[in-house]
Amino acid sequence: MTTVPDATLDPRFSDPKAGPAEWSAAAARLAEAEVFWLTTVRPDGRPHVTPLIAVWSAGALHFCTGPDERKARNLAENAEVVLTTGTPALGEGFDVVVEGEAVRVTDEARLRALADAYVEKYGSDWRFDVRDGAFVGDGGTALVFAVAPRTVFGFAKGEPFGQTRWRF
Repeated sequence: MTTVPDATLDPRFSDPKAGPAEWSAAAARLAEAEVFWLTTVRPDGRPHVTPLIAVWSAGALHFCTGPDERKARNLAENAEVVLTTGTPALGEGFDVVVEGEAVRVTDEARLRALADAYVEKYGSDWRFDVRDGAFVGDGGTALVFAVAPRTVFGFAKGEPFGQTRWRF
């Protein structure tokens, strides 16, 4: 991402010694994290949360899902999502929460670049072909979505702890 978002530290949830975290730390975490939790909204308003893998590219998180899976059906009704990643430890690490709209990616050149990024990050078990505006692999067709952050929260755990919000 070429622009740096506005960062604010929330003093209600931060050590007095803490300062806002650097956006570069959050972006690095998004690029390096292997597992994310995706929250979508079911048609009846109930949340749906599922773990998945994702790739940070061109200022957005990208994930894929089968067209008949619950998350794809939810996204057809409401594209607002939250993606989270972090560590299970309470006293160390850095958790990141990304809020935004999941937008379907169908451009085949972009999909090929994303397919390469999946292999680079996760290995050859995650190799996809690109056909008809989607990924195609051993598991069938997968729709690809991009989530450009609207708001991101970073939670520094340990000393000093702090909550940073970045607005785009």
